[in-house]
Formats: sequence, C-alpha cells, structure tokens
Amino acid sequence: MRKNSTVALLVSLLTIVALAAPAAASHSWSNYHWARTANPFTLSLGDNVGTAWDSYLATSSSQWSQSNVLDTTVVTGSTTGRRCRAAAGRVEVCSAAYGQNGWLGLASIWLSGTHITQGTVKVNDTYFSMAQYNTPNQRAHVMCQEIGHTFGLGHTSEDGSIQNTCMDYSTSPTSTAPNAHDYDQLASIYAHLDSTSTVGGAAAGTSPATVGNDQSSWGQEVDRSADGRHSTFVRDLGNGQSVVTEVTWAL
Repeated sequence: MRKNSTVALLVSLLTIVALAAPAAASHSWSNYHWARTANPFTLSLGDNVGTAWDSYLATSSSQWSQSNVLDTTVVTGSTTGRRCRAAAGRVEVCSAAYGQNGWLGLASIWLSGTHITQGTVKVNDTYFSMAQYNTPNQRAHVMCQEIGHTFGLGHTSEDGSIQNTCMDYSTSPTSTAPNAHDYDQLASIYAHLDSTSTVGGAAAGTSPATVGNDQSSWGQEVDRSADGRHSTFVRDLGNGQSVVTEVTWAL
C-alpha cells in the first residue's frame, strides 16, 4: 500500500475507534453491523468451547437474545478451539490454552465495508485456569463482552467505572450480562434494513484470513485504553475488506 494510502487508512481507523469510545448515549462500535433484510435476525454461535465454558456460552446466548432485533442460537462448531477458523455468516466461539501471551479474550470481526461477514470469539484457558481469573464473574463478563463485540457493540466505559453491563471495563459482579442500554443500542444499530444479507453463510467472497494467537496476525494497533486493559487492532485485507480485533488483556 502507498504511504499516503496507509496514512489515510490509519486516520480513518482512529476516527472509527473514537466513535466507539465510551459515551452515555452510544456505545456502538463505529457503524459495524451484520447486513440483513429483516428484523429480528438469528445469528448462529458455533460451540467450540470446553465443558467449563458451555454454560457461559449458553447463558450469554440467552441474554443477548432478549434483544428485539436479534436472536442467537448455539450450534455445533465448525472448527476447533485452538484453530478457531471463522465461517461465513456466523460467529465461532472457541476456547483453548492459547498460552501466556497476555490476553484473556479476543473478539474478531471480518468486514466488507462496514458489514460484518463473520466473527470469532476466543477465551484463553491458560489464564482462566488461574485462581484470579477462574471465577464465575470473570468468565461470564469476558464471554458476554466478546460476543457483544461481534454484533457491533463497543464498550460503555474505559475507565473501570461500573456501568452494570458486561460491556463495561469493570470487574464488578453486577457487570456480567447485558443491560437495557445494550438492548437499546442494538435497536439503534439495527434500525435500518439492508438490501442484502451477510447472515447465515450469505457472505460470498469472504477472505479466509485467520486471526492468530499473537499480535503478528492482528494488524495495526489503533487504540489502547488508558488503563491498558483493552486494545483494538485492524488488519487491512484489501478490496474493501478488513479484520478488526478487540483484545481483553490479562492484568
């Protein structure tokens, strides 16, 4: 990519991240969304997690499905936890011992323009086997938040304040599930309909690029929270396609 194009891309991406910064009225993640022709739509969550995570995946799916504009359903995964390869039109949710590489959870979305075409969620058993992370609240918070990102939701706070939602940065026991504001935000994100759909395998031509377990495959870091607990990376795939990865770092 030419230098001026790279600069323009980074400026655009930094603007996107700024739009996703915490605000009382909005915590959409830029204008990322699944294309669909009707509401509510149903998004499949592929189960590639170990038994320690099954109940948290099921609970998060049920909680997010209380939205008026989308439902989720847990289905058999199409990959393995360690590989966690994305599949068009759905979200693959994975767990494995990914190593002491610094992160608790990753949420990645593949984009065609601003339309989400596929997504993955990874939770790192290397850390969740440690006492400080292996708690119901930590597991519920990370699972709920990473899935929420794959709908196009950003964070409600980046300063550690308690917003009583899994989309905040706190470790409060009241921040393990979506709240009314999350559902309102989803209704706003999905207020319009599209002429085509990227849900359910309809995303023809989606790049097969994978997201690895270290920063080498995540692209450019375009934002890191003040407390250092969250980062956003963007990988440009060309032809209007990209992968955006939201990282939850271990303390």
